[in-house]
Amino acid sequence: MPSIAGASVPGVQLNKVQSPTVAVLLPCYNEEAAIAATIAGFRAALPGSTIYVYDNNSSDRTREVAAKAGAIVRSERQQGKGHVVRRMFADVDADVYVMADGDLTYDPKSAPAMVDLLLAEQLDMVVGTRRHEEKDAYRRGHAMGNQLFTGLLAGLFGRSFSDIFSGYRVFSRRFVKSFPVLSSGFEIETEISVHALELRMPVGEVETAYAARPEGSQSKLSTWSDGWRILKTIVTLYRIERPVLFYGGIGAILLALAVVLAVPLVATYLQTGLVPRFPTAILVTGIIIVAVLCFFSGLILDTVTRGRREVRRLYYLSLAAPQ
Repeated sequence: MPSIAGASVPGVQLNKVQSPTVAVLLPCYNEEAAIAATIAGFRAALPGSTIYVYDNNSSDRTREVAAKAGAIVRSERQQGKGHVVRRMFADVDADVYVMADGDLTYDPKSAPAMVDLLLAEQLDMVVGTRRHEEKDAYRRGHAMGNQLFTGLLAGLFGRSFSDIFSGYRVFSRRFVKSFPVLSSGFEIETEISVHALELRMPVGEVETAYAARPEGSQSKLSTWSDGWRILKTIVTLYRIERPVLFYGGIGAILLALAVVLAVPLVATYLQTGLVPRFPTAILVTGIIIVAVLCFFSGLILDTVTRGRREVRRLYYLSLAAPQ
């Protein structure tokens, strides 16, 4: 009879509980000044993890410094953070993924708590919400933009996160492998947030310190151009994921415009029995037709969207939960 006290029994193989594999993913572009300290911080915080640095056409010594610091260094030639994230998620296989920037602004000491929360509650994503303690860590325009877009996302999709633009996140394997990365630039964080919201994934948040960049490291984020791209991404995702509301809203606006234009025509017709402005009447008819087409387009696309969402959800459910 096999012993349960830990002794080995011939012919009986005891199951060993394996710790989940953790991969730290660091997308980088010209981070020679900060990447070594970032790698050292995550190695100390997550000693059993494998650290990957994905270089995005850096013109400085980012690759050499990262390799010397002990990271696995790979390259992505297509410029833009979205392209880098797509490559990282496709190439790296692990149970838990920790993604952060290579500029030492995110606190590696918060990573264990984020990983523990993901595993303890079997979540699919934990967002590191930024607490900027230094005056230069977070520009006022970026803080205002973050609040604005966070509120917009909550209004359009029903719920949101405290910090939708945080680049510090921990993912489960089933999140990473079910996420079809479509963005090319800094709007990738918005797409990640919407993906979690649309599939109703269990998510969590952990507050983490956010520091200023070290000397020699410069931000690659452009307030206005990247803000415009993020706004277009939110509108595009809303059009794709909420076609009834998007096209129905356009149809409602057109219908209201048609009513405003038609009121004087109807009043004149009731008084005189004549329609004196035929061009306006024809315009009203055309606007109503387009409004009706918008309503039906929204209904048809909603059926397509539901089918596509079901396929994504089924694939997501086919992968094991983090444990």
